[in-house]
Amino acid sequence: MINDIRVHGVCPVVETPFTATGEIDVASFERLIDRLLDAGIRTVMYPGFASEYYKLTDEERDLLTGVLVQRMHRVDGTVVVISVPDHATRVAVARARRAVELGADMVNILPPHQHGPSSTAVQTHVHDVLEAIAPVPAIVQYAPAQTGTALTAAIIAQMAVDSPNLVQVKVESTPPGQLISALRKEAPELSAVVGYAGVQLIDALRRGAVGVQPGSSFTEIYLEIWSLWEQGDRDTAIDLHTRLLPYISYWMQSVELIIAAEKRISFLRGLTDTDVCRAPARALDDEELAMIDRFISGFSDLLV
Repeated sequence: MINDIRVHGVCPVVETPFTATGEIDVASFERLIDRLLDAGIRTVMYPGFASEYYKLTDEERDLLTGVLVQRMHRVDGTVVVISVPDHATRVAVARARRAVELGADMVNILPPHQHGPSSTAVQTHVHDVLEAIAPVPAIVQYAPAQTGTALTAAIIAQMAVDSPNLVQVKVESTPPGQLISALRKEAPELSAVVGYAGVQLIDALRRGAVGVQPGSSFTEIYLEIWSLWEQGDRDTAIDLHTRLLPYISYWMQSVELIIAAEKRISFLRGLTDTDVCRAPARALDDEELAMIDRFISGFSDLLV
């Protein structure tokens, strides 16, 4: 029987801190997790694009996954979503099973996308991963801008019919709204979590999204937007999102750009000891560094 664990509210994708020499920094990772918990975060995902998953060894992923699960589960009611972004189905199945062994409450499946696999191949891949971890609930991550994968609401809903432990979809299409609405009309109805740094968060909320997955360096802003929206103060929520939008719109022009920006913010806020990204990485120029300084100053009321 599938449990009722779901992503709800603000669910940051946790970044991977590195030392000055490029090694994983477990102490900073632990501190970052603690700060997320202190801010009120109860659901996290790791490792995603924002975690530089594609620059980590399997051993590093396992180590930090174990640290994350242990650290989060000290607090009752927390949910840890472990992502399986591996391209080869055999590897993804093994990594998904390993995630469950390490204590994942949910598994996020990024469909394979290297060299344009067919829709049938993508669906088979997702099915095999879902079957391997059943009855553990899972989320399918639909990120066509990053992957080129093309899925429809009907195809995703059929996946859920075939594998009932598929319970949610992380929608990162641009824009995400139509797919979020379409998923709610399918049978089974699938709830949606919006990604892409929440650039289209307000539209997603209007269409019934139940969660947002930003990065982990300024989650307090997203928590405030979410709280205001749930309290019915939608105008203030929209105003706050409008203040945020110029920054996240700029940073989301590329994955490596927003990773570098978020790491800089985490470092300046004392969440991590460095802002190191593993090479090859996106270097921030002087104007982009100044932009981050303006951002931190402009949101000083929330980024304590």
